Amino acid sequence: MDSRFDEVYTHPENEIFRVVFYPDRIYHARYLNATRSSRYRYYVAEVRGSADGTAIKGDVFLGGTKLCPMLRIEYSGIRLVEQAREFNRRLGPRTKAWLKVTGEDPADSAEAIVTLHWDPAIGAYAAEIWETLEPPDGTAHDHRVLPLMGRNAPITRVPQLSPLLGSVSEVAMAFREDGVLYPTGQRLGNPQWDNAYLRSHQEPRTQEPSDPRNTVADSNYLLDFQRGFFIPDASQIAPVNYRNAMTDEGNPERRDDNIVQMRWLFQRELGSDLVFFHEVTVPPGAVEGTHRHIGSEELYYVVSGTGTAYLSDGDDPTTANYPLVERPVFGIGPVKCRELPVKPGSVLYTKSGGVHGIRNPGTEPLKFVAFLYHTT
Repeated sequence: MDSRFDEVYTHPENEIFRVVFYPDRIYHARYLNATRSSRYRYYVAEVRGSADGTAIKGDVFLGGTKLCPMLRIEYSGIRLVEQAREFNRRLGPRTKAWLKVTGEDPADSAEAIVTLHWDPAIGAYAAEIWETLEPPDGTAHDHRVLPLMGRNAPITRVPQLSPLLGSVSEVAMAFREDGVLYPTGQRLGNPQWDNAYLRSHQEPRTQEPSDPRNTVADSNYLLDFQRGFFIPDASQIAPVNYRNAMTDEGNPERRDDNIVQMRWLFQRELGSDLVFFHEVTVPPGAVEGTHRHIGSEELYYVVSGTGTAYLSDGDDPTTANYPLVERPVFGIGPVKCRELPVKPGSVLYTKSGGVHGIRNPGTEPLKFVAFLYHTT
């Protein structure tokens, strides 16, 4: 990270907008494996995170001289704890990480299983993958760091990943139990995975509404190290069509021509717990069915057209003066909702447990953009 950020960190403008913010700054002082010896220094180039996992890429220096590039993986294990708990197990001092590392050329990638070790200094499992564990000629590793090095050790070398560590563009990750029951050492026949569970992403492979070919199963978390994205014209991105989105059989609004379009602008590119950012077009007479969010939050921002949105009665107390109607809620049944007029600039924000939906009774398309993210 550029050292000039140390000066701007305390500027009034930064206090307002926080251009320099966690985690880009904090990782310079944060505990990393070899820092127990003052002979080692790290240059952290980039940090990316998704859900419980973090990838840190950078370089390791020994005695002031660059030793090699490295990739550090950290995993808090919260989701895997829940998976193991289903079998009355708890996580031990190690977990496994499946990694797929991609270089600057998208066709250049490699996979490996890496052992992560519980690190009480950061409250997470971690491993550092160094391009080499060999010190420069005429030097030796510090005796305080050397015991951490080796195959399946906290500092390790993975031959198939080594050629890519200096040019990492993406890291796909999934995590599983170590395979050994803690603390007895009994082998596990069914180690559980945290592999993003049923997460998927959407691609416009066909324009047939609600075609399963448009849903791509991932079974991993993706950390993208690209630093910027520019879409000159979102309208040129092919949409995915959905018939009767969020409507059950028996819903009077469910019909063959009730088709909503979604342009998926960003999905797996997003970090943290963000799931997607997309543009939705509700044609005249169409409806995105009213539905409830559990464990996620979503924000709608209307950009064009007019329509009618719905929030469950009481979700926002300030809507108590709007008409009260009964809406069929996807998978749940009828729920009392407030009927809300929306236009360009209207915002609908729904937290976990909340109900929302939107309908276009007009003659012009209704468009809004939406963020969805997990709350846990």
